[in-house]
Formats: sequence, structure tokens, C-alpha cells
Amino acid sequence: MPDIKIIRVMCTGRIDLAFILRAFSNGNDGVFIGGCWPGECHYITEGNYIALSMTHLFKKLMELIGLNPERLRLEWVSASEGTRFAEVMNDFSRKLKELGPLGQGEGIDENGLKFKFEAVKNLIPYIKLVERERLRVRSKSEGDYHKFFTGDVFAMLFRELIADKLELSQIMALLRQRSLTAGEISEILGLSLSGVSKHIKSSSRQGLVRYDESRKCYAVA
Repeated sequence: MPDIKIIRVMCTGRIDLAFILRAFSNGNDGVFIGGCWPGECHYITEGNYIALSMTHLFKKLMELIGLNPERLRLEWVSASEGTRFAEVMNDFSRKLKELGPLGQGEGIDENGLKFKFEAVKNLIPYIKLVERERLRVRSKSEGDYHKFFTGDVFAMLFRELIADKLELSQIMALLRQRSLTAGEISEILGLSLSGVSKHIKSSSRQGLVRYDESRKCYAVA
């Protein structure tokens, strides 16, 4: 049976990127979030839309670090829908069995996965700020959320504001552990060699990374 983490909070508006990351970092194969149906929130926050935004954003982060976003699932289930809840969980469990264990199913070894999660963790405060200031959908429509998070504008903003920083964060997390060549970094993290070289050059100019001439590899400055 796959390991599934069900995140329980009073309101899905309390869902935080850090909660989802912690669940995956602890080795769970999937994370399930269940919330009230849109329009039926018990609080003035309309928290289910906040959860919808967090889920879309974390799925995009999962894609970027090489994890299948279907490991994270958000469903609207009211307290009276016990049968529906059981059906949804059975379906989710079947899907996770198809995907296989976390990381292994994507061809990412345990060490590489560790550094990817650490990189995301280091950026979460920044990502939450970006979400609030630049990626927040000012609407109460599921359709509008889906349209935005699958559209070209979001793709451009995500690349500009988050993706490059996350790739660099992965590299720095790895180099804090040991010195490596650009090729080794590329292989461990699954990043393109050209992308790794770009980040290393930029980091070297900023004094964050140095080249160890004697060992022919890169290290944290």
C-alpha cells in the first residue's frame, strides 16, 4: 500500500506550502487535501480558494524538481459525503500504486530527492511572498484559477520569479555538502548541463561559488 498523508486543518485556508513539503519530505508517496465545496466555506476567508492556489503552485514546483504532480490531490468533499470520500481515496491509492514509491517512480535517487526538497524548503518564504504579490488570483471561480495556472502568463511569471531561483537553490544545497563538477551536479539533480553552467557562472560572479583548481570542481565560496 502506498503511504498517503492526509493534511487535516480546521479550514483549507490554513494550508501552507510548508505543510505539503513536510509530508513529502517524510517519505509519503502522496498527499491528499480535502476541503469544503467552493461557496460553502464556513469562514469569511473562502479558504478553499487559497488551498486551490497553493495546490496549483505546489504541483508546478513538483514538476520542476521532477516529481509527478498527481501525487498531490485536492478534492472538495463535504462532511456528509462519506461514500464519495471513500471512492476518492480508493482512486488516489490506485493512482499512487501505478506511480510507485516517491522518487523511485520518477527515477530520482534518495540523495537527489533530499537536495531537491531542501532547495524548495529554503525558498518557501520567498515563494509565499511571490504568490501573494504576483500570483494571487483575484476571483472566486475554479475556472479562473485553472485558466490562470495553466496559462502562458503564469508560465512566464513562474520561470522568471521562481524556477531559476529554485534551480540555483538545488545547486547550492548540493555544494554545501561537497565539491562537485558541473557534470556531477547535472547528473545528481537532473538539470541540464547548460543550465548548471549558467547558474555556476552567475554565482561565481556574485562570490557565492568558487572553482577549486586543484580538484577541478566547484565549491561554496
